[in-house]
Amino acid sequence: MKEFQIAYVPIGVPTFHLESAKIQFDGSVRLLKSLCDNVAVPDDMLLSIDKLKAFLDTISPDLIVLQNITFANAAYASEVLHAFTNVPIILWTLREPVIDGGRLRLNSLTGAYSAANAIKAFRKEKFEYIFGAPTEEKVEKKLSATIRAAKLKHDMKDLKVCAIGHTPQGFGFGRALDLEMLEKFGVRLESIEARELIDKAKAFSDEECEEFLEDAKGRCVGLDKTPEKNTKDFARLYKAYKEYVTENNIGAIASRCWPDFFTSFGTPVCAVLAMLNDLGVAASCEADAYGALSMYLGMQLTGAPTFFGDPVSMDEEENTISFWHCGTAACSLAREDTGAVIGEHCNRHIGPTLEFGCKAAPHATIFRIGRTPEGQFRFLLASGEILDKPKQFLGTSLVIRTTANAEKIIYDTVEAGWEPHYVVIYGDVADELEILANMLGMEVCRY
Repeated sequence: MKEFQIAYVPIGVPTFHLESAKIQFDGSVRLLKSLCDNVAVPDDMLLSIDKLKAFLDTISPDLIVLQNITFANAAYASEVLHAFTNVPIILWTLREPVIDGGRLRLNSLTGAYSAANAIKAFRKEKFEYIFGAPTEEKVEKKLSATIRAAKLKHDMKDLKVCAIGHTPQGFGFGRALDLEMLEKFGVRLESIEARELIDKAKAFSDEECEEFLEDAKGRCVGLDKTPEKNTKDFARLYKAYKEYVTENNIGAIASRCWPDFFTSFGTPVCAVLAMLNDLGVAASCEADAYGALSMYLGMQLTGAPTFFGDPVSMDEEENTISFWHCGTAACSLAREDTGAVIGEHCNRHIGPTLEFGCKAAPHATIFRIGRTPEGQFRFLLASGEILDKPKQFLGTSLVIRTTANAEKIIYDTVEAGWEPHYVVIYGDVADELEILANMLGMEVCRY
């Protein structure tokens, strides 16, 4: 896959104050190069259609930073749109450098209206917009978030998600179609039966799985308390999953869990998914493909594992929502005072699963790629703080104090028909995910 590239396209005309424009040009180049390693920059400001077209012929961008260095009519933006029909755009208006009753130096804002009018005529997807000088903090923040979102969109073209088995009865919300995943997200989806990995695991000897058992012991606490047969079968399953994702270049998996791994194998897959999440492979349970993709996006933006689970409790006085699942959370998310404790499944009473409360964090994002009742994709986003709370229920849990009213979030999301699985991301990346949704032409529901 080609290297991610952003293109700085400063358009204007030579009849304005070019000394002021050049100062803004140089500052913009410095800022963009500080935010991205591969920025295509023209040698000078693009002050004619001919110069613009010549520059466009030299680039292959994944994000276009279209800046009115001075006023430019809609013909300039139209050339950009004609050359790159599907490349995301952020439109950047410069602040007037001086207001002194004298000459209008740049007239960038009027140019932005001309460009925006053309963009909306050409495209259905939203474009991003920022107003301000390259020295302003809000400009840097918005450009950074937009670049990160565009990089994520670019990287998704190289992502392969694997659905391991089918969703259980009543969990069809997590089922994905390969062509739809490719069309809407640029992501390849492959599917295998859970029995294929179970059969592969059964064929391994104890000696072949020893290194995987030792790796797991270094990540968790109390694995030695699990019955020997379940411990050895867990190591077999860990080896089967790890080798499969490595050999097939899988970045995220959505694995069936119950009842197959209890009835056909005798050992749950929960702890295996926890290990993979620790290793940077997004791993959801109950075969939730869109949950796995949601996890992957959060992991890519933060470089850290995410929590996958159900909203199970709400406290109006604390303004908190508790998320929980049977025991698949990455070991590195465990509280330091307990570590990643090994237990048994709360319903089936077979181990190993993970048993801990998650560590605190000052900034977090609740996220879900979902679908409307009409089948259109939408992004749910909410922000908050992960509290320092012990394990709430058997399994793994996390308590988040939401920035918005928690009770309203619960009422609104239930009434809007959102799915029951969510991802909690360690970090505030709601802006990046909203921008990504805009680039993909999807609805954003931000709470």
